Amino acid sequence: MSNSKNSSLFSSATLQPGQTYLYAEVIIPLLLPITYTWAIPGHLQEAAQIGIRVEVDLRNKKYAGIIKTITKEKPAAFQPKELLNILDDEPLLYQNQLKLWNWMSQYYMCSEGEVMQAAVPANLKLSSQSILIWNEETNFDLNDGSLLSDNEFIVAQALEIKKELRLSEVHELLDTSNVYPVIKKLIEKQICFVWEELQEKYKSKTETYILLNPIYHDEEKLSALFNEGKNPAPKQMELLLAYLHIIKIEGEVTQPVLLKKANASAAQLKGLIDKGILKTEKRATDRIKTLLHGIDMNFELSAVQQAALDAINTAFTEKNVCLLHGVTASGKTQAYMKLIEQYMQQGKQVLYMLPEIALTAQMIRRLQVHFGGNIAIYHSKFNPNERVEIWNKVKSGQTKVVLGARSSIFLPFKNLGLIVVDEEHDASYKQQDPAPRYHARDSAIYYASLFGAKVLLGSATPSIESYYNCLQHKYSLVTLAERFGNVGMPTIELVDLKKIATKDKSKIALSPQMIAAIEVSLSQKKQVILFQNRRGYSPYMICNNCGWIPQCQYCNVSLTYHKSKNKLSCHYCGTTYPVLHTCAACGSHNFIQKNFGTEKIEEMVAEQFPNARVARMDYDTVKGKNAHDNLIKLFEQQRIDILVGTQMVAKGLDFEHVNLVGIIDGDGILHFADFRVNERAFQLMEQVSGRAGRKDGKGNVLIQVSNVQHPVLAFVQNHNYLQLYNYENEGRKAYQYPPFFRIIQLTFKHKDSYVSEEAANILLVGMQKNFKPYLHGPAQPPVDRVRNQYLWEILIKLPKDAATIQQCKREIQQQIAIIQSDKRYRAVSIVVDVDPV
Repeated sequence: MSNSKNSSLFSSATLQPGQTYLYAEVIIPLLLPITYTWAIPGHLQEAAQIGIRVEVDLRNKKYAGIIKTITKEKPAAFQPKELLNILDDEPLLYQNQLKLWNWMSQYYMCSEGEVMQAAVPANLKLSSQSILIWNEETNFDLNDGSLLSDNEFIVAQALEIKKELRLSEVHELLDTSNVYPVIKKLIEKQICFVWEELQEKYKSKTETYILLNPIYHDEEKLSALFNEGKNPAPKQMELLLAYLHIIKIEGEVTQPVLLKKANASAAQLKGLIDKGILKTEKRATDRIKTLLHGIDMNFELSAVQQAALDAINTAFTEKNVCLLHGVTASGKTQAYMKLIEQYMQQGKQVLYMLPEIALTAQMIRRLQVHFGGNIAIYHSKFNPNERVEIWNKVKSGQTKVVLGARSSIFLPFKNLGLIVVDEEHDASYKQQDPAPRYHARDSAIYYASLFGAKVLLGSATPSIESYYNCLQHKYSLVTLAERFGNVGMPTIELVDLKKIATKDKSKIALSPQMIAAIEVSLSQKKQVILFQNRRGYSPYMICNNCGWIPQCQYCNVSLTYHKSKNKLSCHYCGTTYPVLHTCAACGSHNFIQKNFGTEKIEEMVAEQFPNARVARMDYDTVKGKNAHDNLIKLFEQQRIDILVGTQMVAKGLDFEHVNLVGIIDGDGILHFADFRVNERAFQLMEQVSGRAGRKDGKGNVLIQVSNVQHPVLAFVQNHNYLQLYNYENEGRKAYQYPPFFRIIQLTFKHKDSYVSEEAANILLVGMQKNFKPYLHGPAQPPVDRVRNQYLWEILIKLPKDAATIQQCKREIQQQIAIIQSDKRYRAVSIVVDVDPV
């Protein structure tokens, strides 16, 4: 990649007469209503390609954008500026990625710049750094002390000598952070001007390799060196012997490895280098170490799995998308791996998507056993440089299989043949904030279509929409109805909390039935998973005198108590507060903690079972890059007896020694203000239940719940997805929800609730002419203030008609433009969410 500053420093912003120009539509990583066009001057035309990064000037700032299209036709409506520079030798991505960006921007109603911002790794987005350039034509007399302040003189004198100064160097010269007034004065006096240099953030990693001086490749000379015994000192001789030993076994030697194995110092190594015996060489190296290449499929599918795989291959001859509906522990993963092998043997690349980073950690170890170094992982926990290296290997075709979370959909595949979307029902595939608010599953289906690739969706509890698409013959459907090895499904028992008496009528965390079941599992040397969908110690504290509940000062939500940090925390904006001991309403000191989160469950379990090894898996305990994997490994190795966790423990993890799963608060899952509540509750309960008895079929699940008559509980007890599907579809059709209707949700945010509501009503009135039957609201959500912004929502339920949906999207954008042109509503943030989950 090249990054020359000369053309950007001297090129003109206006078109030169007599030149023949090409014109480039360039995507800038900003929220812009359209993509803008720049002229490509003659000396850059040969290097300009679609997908290549270019340096452009926009509103007197320099940006690195990506060329979307190149044309000979000059825009009629305006006079384009020249683009300043070509930043790459070859395109950063392929046209199929640009087509995906364009589709996302249109479908999810955002700008292509926002898609670019999400898609491209941070270290491939260039940063801008200010440089002061000495004005060679200045007539200013620096020796006249009356014309410059002391600080101005220091900077001006340095500029006269060096000709260029970076902003960071000016800070050092003046030993102060407030340098802008000084720079402003120097520019006004025409002593210098400012230039913005675009800097490449990605730096390849280098490692120091140790080499033997070629003259000692001659064995006689090497022997003479040892026999003389006078050249290297004894410690240096030990180091040299260690080098010769390592080079013979491993073929190459790095400095850290040599010093560690020889137990030597850098000074001793320098002595050998100074004597000309050894020398060093810097080499670029990968940050992510890969295993040896090679495919080793050392397992056979069962007859049922093989039949399912054959059915998938047959389905792919008719349709490009297939849903594999396989019950928990049915062996879907082995079927995926055999399918991946087929496509790799055809020379194709494969994307294997999982909704959670926690799942990728366990899955990568399994895939590496069979696919070795052909596998790469891609998710948000990797640092920016690591992500660039994976990006480049996928683009070159060197990486054949990528295992990733939702952001892996943006990777620049060269020859994509298959996308596997495991746990396709999971809401984590939907990006919430910021834009683009895309659904990775749906985006994967479009992305695959650009390559003519196949998509396999997999789940034990498919989304209602995906299953509906199968019944409408849009997708193919293959079913795996039994567990691998004909192992039985876990038995599910409901614990009726209403029948358990308590002194203060408080919620029960561990019922006698749950405690007894855990004791049995521990006595059998088995493992237990306890699921509670709230983190922290206590979801809220309450004054026992007057009922006052501490709330976040920025959000209308109660604060969660975290005992390990001894803090109150807002789970919406992340603000933490000291623990309160005095009620703000009545002044009493009598606070009690209500309900329980994973932290409290962990403490209660540890007290109840002092000899058990207890651990917790939630957002608070697995923040590092390898934290998920380390915890999962401990549980796999049976070094943890009881694992308490949130949804992280419910998704796709495979632990063969778990025979009991406890769902602590079934009511909290079943009673939630969302039209998907029944679907989500079934999926969560069925998925977490599926962690039990995966090897021997002797799995038990206890669900603690007050409303044992809830219909979803019967579906879960029978493991009957079809009953849930039919039950849900009746209500969805009657109340105009997906899969029968499409939803667009508009959220209006402003620091003044009245302003936010007014803006929502203006849009509502503006759209009533053509869309009145489909508009619902405005209304406030259950949590109506987040980060000091008051929220109002409009829900638009549209028939599944492409023309109607497109017209509605156009009118929404027009109405938003009208609202934001009014000074009163300019500060209102309007969030458009297509297909919210």
